[in-house]
Amino acid sequence: FLRKGFKLVILDEADAMTQDAQNALRRVIEKFTENTRFCLICNYLSKIIPALQSRCTRFRFGPLTPELMVPRLQHVIQEEGVDVTEDGMKALVTLSSGDMRRALNILQSTTMAFGKVTEENVYTCTGHPLKSDIANILDWMLNEDFSTAYRRITELKTLKGLALQDILTEIHLFVHRGRGSGGQLLGGPGRDGHPLMVTHTLLSLVDFPPSVRIQLLIKMADTEYRLAAGTSEKIQLSSLIAAFQVTRDLIVAEA
Repeated sequence: FLRKGFKLVILDEADAMTQDAQNALRRVIEKFTENTRFCLICNYLSKIIPALQSRCTRFRFGPLTPELMVPRLQHVIQEEGVDVTEDGMKALVTLSSGDMRRALNILQSTTMAFGKVTEENVYTCTGHPLKSDIANILDWMLNEDFSTAYRRITELKTLKGLALQDILTEIHLFVHRGRGSGGQLLGGPGRDGHPLMVTHTLLSLVDFPPSVRIQLLIKMADTEYRLAAGTSEKIQLSSLIAAFQVTRDLIVAEA
């Protein structure tokens, strides 16, 4: 494929190039096609102009599975002498979402910041909400009155520097999976006579009737869309709490 005299040019993050820059690159590729091969690495194929796509052969690489990531992470940990707990390793794999580079960056950042890589330290270093924080937020939204829930969530966001977008993403994981992933409802009544909806372990998931879950997910999607458009976090937090409290009332009415 690469006979003697060929050069290989690798362009990483090519999707960050402007359209003008990509058009200029197209002309460079055409000019030096006799002795040069170009490798464009990108995250989003849709951001590469059709003229460049038509001149390339596509190779798609999916996220790495935990079975592939863990052995390599363990090798790096052993070679570097890093102190990593079991829950810290799980947090690295979870937050990296199959991206080995991101996993190594988080590992290095957490080690430099805290010395020991635990679940709490990993989440704190990356700015992601802890599972315990998400469980508390769900508890407040489903079992407290609106004003109390809004005040407590706002205080938690300010104290830990959390973004509503990250909170919404983590809550979605709890709501979307439901009982099928191990969640269960507590049986006793909650505050104000409403049934307690939050599960009793941090890793358990919230369970809603299918029809109620669908409506809640639609409301959450609307909130996420408005956040992406640059709207006020305070107003969207109010909208999110309202959606959960309407959901709570619907479940009570159906019971």
